[in-house]
Amino acid sequence: MASRPQSVLFCCDHNSVRSPMAEGMMKAFYGHEIYVQSAGVHSELEIDGFAVAVCGELGVELSGHKVRSFDQMEEWGDDLSSFDLVVALSPASQARAEELTRVFHLDVTYWPILDPTALGSRREEKLYAYRQARDQIREQILDYFGPPTRVIPL
Repeated sequence: MASRPQSVLFCCDHNSVRSPMAEGMMKAFYGHEIYVQSAGVHSELEIDGFAVAVCGELGVELSGHKVRSFDQMEEWGDDLSSFDLVVALSPASQARAEELTRVFHLDVTYWPILDPTALGSRREEKLYAYRQARDQIREQILDYFGPPTRVIPL
């Protein structure tokens, strides 16, 4: 386990599945101990209903998540240099994060998380794929940041 940073930005391709799941779980696991946000390379999608459903199974609420991109973060005055750590959950977001942070002393790490959006054709198959991605994220968070400081279902 690394020492816990004070602020973390999770990122993925669209900020509609993986990075909101990571943001939601971090907030559920650690409360306000760590400032957590998420962003995507793109932001044309809404929060994915399957992501909302599988996180809801853990008591993590995502339905109010507002999708945003790196560019929107900048437009809204959020400065990437204010984060201690950027965790990329897709190759495209890793490349974009590294491009945007090359002038900052900022750690960018990559967690290869399954993209469940194109997997399965039936509802149960899709839910299974989303649960796999959720569980990969949960495992990575707990391995990296340590045991939760808040009681939630695991």
